[in-house]
Amino acid sequence: MNNDLAAVPWPLRTDRLTLRPAAAGDAVATWQFRRREEVSRWLTRASATLDEHRTWFEAPDSLARTLVIERNGAVIGDLMVKNEDAWAQAEIAERARSVQAELGWVLHPGHAGHGFATEAIRELLRLCFEDLGLRRVTATCFAANVASWRLMERVGMRRESSTVRDSLHRDGEWLDCLGYGLLADEWRVRHSRRR
Repeated sequence: MNNDLAAVPWPLRTDRLTLRPAAAGDAVATWQFRRREEVSRWLTRASATLDEHRTWFEAPDSLARTLVIERNGAVIGDLMVKNEDAWAQAEIAERARSVQAELGWVLHPGHAGHGFATEAIRELLRLCFEDLGLRRVTATCFAANVASWRLMERVGMRRESSTVRDSLHRDGEWLDCLGYGLLADEWRVRHSRRR
């Protein structure tokens, strides 16, 4: 298993999109959609200025887990692949190292409604399970972020948790959250049916 994004033969192409590792020069393009209120209200981090965004985006650990989505050469979104260890009992913990990933995504609202997010996330899942050899992926969102959890369901992820007012939003309100997951063998079964 090689779960290193750096070892993937980039770029990845779908019918309409290109996915590639983020570069420092992508900070301005990603700021253009991440700063919009309809986007930033759902994000874990909502930078107040371009300089603040650039500092976070260009940090080595952030760049190492970020991909960008391009359409006709323009950046229209970004993706996160945060490699993680699975929980394991102490005696076998080594076997659970780096076997799963938390996923995240942001799409420019001007490109919503055309299936680009679905296309990008399907390729992201393929990357995780085929190229990186992961056994499981997860993603979470605020329950009120209907577009995000519907996307998770559209790509075949399973709702695994629903929490009640457990996450503090920057507006001061405690919000409900939803957690989704997908195993590699589940993805392979669904993927083979589409062929």
